[in-house]
Amino acid sequence: MNIGIIGLPKAGKTTIFNALTGLEAEVAEYSSGKVEPNVAVVDVGDERVDRLSAMYQPRKTIYATTEFVDFVAASGSRNESGGIFSGEGIALVKNADALLVVLRNFKNATLSETWGAVNPVRDLGEIESELILADQVIAERRLERLEGDRKRGRKSPQSQAEEVVMQRVVTQLDGGGCIRDLTLSAEEEALLSGFRFLTAKPVLVVLNSDEDNYGTGAAVVAELETHYPVIEFAGNFEMELSRLDPEDAAAFMTDMGITESARTRLTGFAYRLLGYISFFTVGEDEVRAWTIRNGENAQEAAGTIHSDLAKGFIRAECFGYQELLDAGSEAAVKQKGHFRLEGKEYPVKDGDILHIRFNV
Repeated sequence: MNIGIIGLPKAGKTTIFNALTGLEAEVAEYSSGKVEPNVAVVDVGDERVDRLSAMYQPRKTIYATTEFVDFVAASGSRNESGGIFSGEGIALVKNADALLVVLRNFKNATLSETWGAVNPVRDLGEIESELILADQVIAERRLERLEGDRKRGRKSPQSQAEEVVMQRVVTQLDGGGCIRDLTLSAEEEALLSGFRFLTAKPVLVVLNSDEDNYGTGAAVVAELETHYPVIEFAGNFEMELSRLDPEDAAAFMTDMGITESARTRLTGFAYRLLGYISFFTVGEDEVRAWTIRNGENAQEAAGTIHSDLAKGFIRAECFGYQELLDAGSEAAVKQKGHFRLEGKEYPVKDGDILHIRFNV
């Protein structure tokens, strides 16, 4: 899972990135001129992996991971066309699976002079307008090309189908709507997938507050939630917290009324809202968590492990994490009749433990 962090300049994107990753990427009040994003891959904490590792005592324990990309290519002021993102920034954001929009909810006199008083709802609207504009440029150019090819007699069933869905996309964007709000068939989604439209990506919002106003903005959160799922962080506090040892961090979290770290809260939040689940493979060599989308079947899960397992898929030996925990061992799982053999189309459930039988 790849999550791209975006927002207006100096909204605290890199602060949130540092809080999530424990890194120390440069945070400054003024633009550094840097274009390259900050990138980090972090483990997704999961107590189920910890318990499975304690049970099997494997040589390796591997958690699911999330890649966070802090797109620092947003300019410190508006670009020549009046926009807030550079061309390089937009191009990089396209590679993200989902967008994490950071909204400023802290006071800073210098930032207020440039960007106005704190107003997260206004800022979200400005960012969304920018993403819509970026998609409009691509969609309109593609539609013009498809219409031109049709008029010159160069057409195919696929190009005709693409022209129809692209017309819908342009109409949606021209009306100020996002592509993710269109009802599309699987075929239409496939036709659009290569364009990596920004407004088709899932969005999560982080309200970046300071310690003084953290937890007091229920009305703002409620208004933002009419658009997207929202989670509030005290960004600077969370960044400092990520650099402390576990005992000190726990004490400070208690003082702030925070029960889990920013990373744990955000990754759990993202998994639920973006429709990801984890399944496990276990053994003496390795205990490992794997990430798939909710609803994917056993053959698709096998392909996540290795493409050869999907190609030569025969059966999946399957039982649940909780069934194993309750039984105490694999042998006891079998005795209780919870050990199953599932076919290709079996919809994998969160917490399933799989062993793939295959033949290549």
